[in-house]
Amino acid sequence: MPPSEPALTIGIEEEYHLVDVTTRALVAEAPPGFIADCERILGPQVSTEFLRSQIEIGTRPCRTLDEARSELERLRGGIVASAARYGLAPIAASTHPFARAGEALHTDRARYHALAHDLAGLGRRLLVCGMHVHIGIEDNEQRIDLMNQLRYFLPHLLMLTTSSPFWEGEDTGLKSWRLAIFRELPRTGLPGRFNSWDEYRQTVDVLVRGKVMEDASKIWWDLRPSARFPTLEMRITDVCTRVGDAVTVAALLVCLTRMLHRLRRNNQSWRTYPVFLLEENRWRAQRYGLKGSLFDFGRGELVTYADLLEEILTLIHEDAVALGCLNDVLGARRILAEGTSADRQLARFASAIAAGATRQEALEVVVDHLIAETRSSV
Repeated sequence: MPPSEPALTIGIEEEYHLVDVTTRALVAEAPPGFIADCERILGPQVSTEFLRSQIEIGTRPCRTLDEARSELERLRGGIVASAARYGLAPIAASTHPFARAGEALHTDRARYHALAHDLAGLGRRLLVCGMHVHIGIEDNEQRIDLMNQLRYFLPHLLMLTTSSPFWEGEDTGLKSWRLAIFRELPRTGLPGRFNSWDEYRQTVDVLVRGKVMEDASKIWWDLRPSARFPTLEMRITDVCTRVGDAVTVAALLVCLTRMLHRLRRNNQSWRTYPVFLLEENRWRAQRYGLKGSLFDFGRGELVTYADLLEEILTLIHEDAVALGCLNDVLGARRILAEGTSADRQLARFASAIAAGATRQEALEVVVDHLIAETRSSV
């Protein structure tokens, strides 16, 4: 019996840092009234995050990428407008260029108190923001099968989103330092392969029964079955500073999911590889970004990202047409040409230094750039 047609709805969650527009520094915590003001505008689609200097938004389940774009623009716009009334601005970047992690305070909620206690010193370093994309797949077995196959493409998506080259005032040399921080936590990284939904649940339940974690929401893999929704949740990506980039990545993910469903419908599947090999590409994406290359397991050699992207665009062309998001998918070529947020941040920093700015002044220029780009994309 062929697999059922998944809904392929799209939901996007984004986390933002809050900065003081005068000092460009990360705020210790949002001022009284700010969160209530955001909730008045956006309702339950905005929420606090682990740290008081962060805020999170989430779209409704969207049927199309145009709908997802409108949702992101509306939600970001609401945060920008509310923040401005308090002398703040959100930056859609996975790290703040010069904030000190040890100075961040976690949010005063029972869940976050428990998390801070559990993570200890690692929690105090968790000054990072990400983007999560949910794809609606109602059937449990199909969700696990597609998770197994989609793992291969996660480094390809990460490369289009990198926005965390700086950490505590230093150029880390990595395009996504966020993943280095996040990887210190337990139950992170690429998931292993599961033969069935039952095997996945039995594996998770070992830790739940042993009171190691309360439920599957404490699994923070790069890709996971959502603990709350009938979706597959992609979590590997940095948050994109431009809304258009975020929509392009969501479009690629939903088209890849549909392509893999087509294969399964024809009794085919994408070849799965050991996590050991997949992790190598994850590292290369994190380290080098768009200018780098990934290992093509079929060819047995490194291949430039530009060539790999064209292969992916060919693979999913039919799906992008069917889903009405071909222009969004082709936006990946624009990202490749213009660079990611990480590339633009590094270029701004280098230009400021070349113009005679001090290191701190150059980092503040980067913050100004992030404020302006986050604002201009809504």
